[in-house]
Amino acid sequence: MLNVLIPVLSFIKEAAAKLGNGSSQRMAPPVGPSPLAKVLETNLMRGKDVLGIADLSSEEIHLIIDTAQQLYLNKFDETQTLFAKGQTLVMLFEKPSLRTRITFEAGMTQLGGHAIYMEGQLGKREPVSDVAKNLERWVDAVMARTFSHDTVVSLAKNSNIPVVNGLSDLEHPCQALADFQTIVQHKGDFKGLKIAFVGDGNNVANSLMLLAAKVGTHFTLGCPEGFEPDATLWAMAQEEAKKTGAILTITHDPVEAVKDADVVYTDVWVSMGQEAEADDKTKAFIPYQVNSALMSNAKQDAIFMHCLPAHRGEEVQDEVIDGPQSVVYDQAENRLHAQKAILALVM
Repeated sequence: MLNVLIPVLSFIKEAAAKLGNGSSQRMAPPVGPSPLAKVLETNLMRGKDVLGIADLSSEEIHLIIDTAQQLYLNKFDETQTLFAKGQTLVMLFEKPSLRTRITFEAGMTQLGGHAIYMEGQLGKREPVSDVAKNLERWVDAVMARTFSHDTVVSLAKNSNIPVVNGLSDLEHPCQALADFQTIVQHKGDFKGLKIAFVGDGNNVANSLMLLAAKVGTHFTLGCPEGFEPDATLWAMAQEEAKKTGAILTITHDPVEAVKDADVVYTDVWVSMGQEAEADDKTKAFIPYQVNSALMSNAKQDAIFMHCLPAHRGEEVQDEVIDGPQSVVYDQAENRLHAQKAILALVM
């Protein structure tokens, strides 16, 4: 699959060397044939739904990250405006958003297409299946940010256009893909590294865990008892890890979780829709706050990651998220590039 593109790790390592220390560095337009032209020749994922990392092969994951990095390095290459020229993406939101909305809408504009924003609870006014069957007659793809993962599945099942999961209660695949792009930019590779996720075994943890297993990255979740990841996805990740050599572990000791980690990752303790559980969850997670003391157990050159928004003073202290090890804004930027890559490949 990947012989149609520059092999992912060698390409990104070369790109990382060009970037130096600042991932916000802007590069000049390429001279000669556009490297993005290769993406237009690739139809390996055309029409595919991206509902979760669970649905992506290792080859597809590498393809998306490679394409995202090419888009990142060639921001001003006009070739990218051909990827979605004349096409329309509808963005369905059941919950508010900063990064997901702006990056998908800006991404479609940069790819030469158009995005339509819709907000409201799907399935209340009419069945989700009817919504899907209408949308496929009008637009070229759907992105949905929902509460229930079943809603995203229903949209895909009842339409013949690509459906992308912008976030559900089960997975957050776009975030995980952008995160692994960020890891490679800072570490030059992701195979064999250790990611320590400290906090709730939520949708972000589920996607990171699955992606790590599929590409050979070690993953440790440090969480209180009762807050482990989805059992079905955990079993799936374990099977994938057997193929790649990734080591996946769960511990209830946050210090053990981050010991010798290359990446320390956390997320909010209480997600949208879980407000009724706020008091109990906060009490359970207090020992899992990422602060300087906890970070000192990771490798000296470890990076800190957070998918944002952050509840400063809860899951993370300012000294960490604003400190020199933090790459949270690089992650946020890469949401744009990773999602553009997905759209360019499936539309």
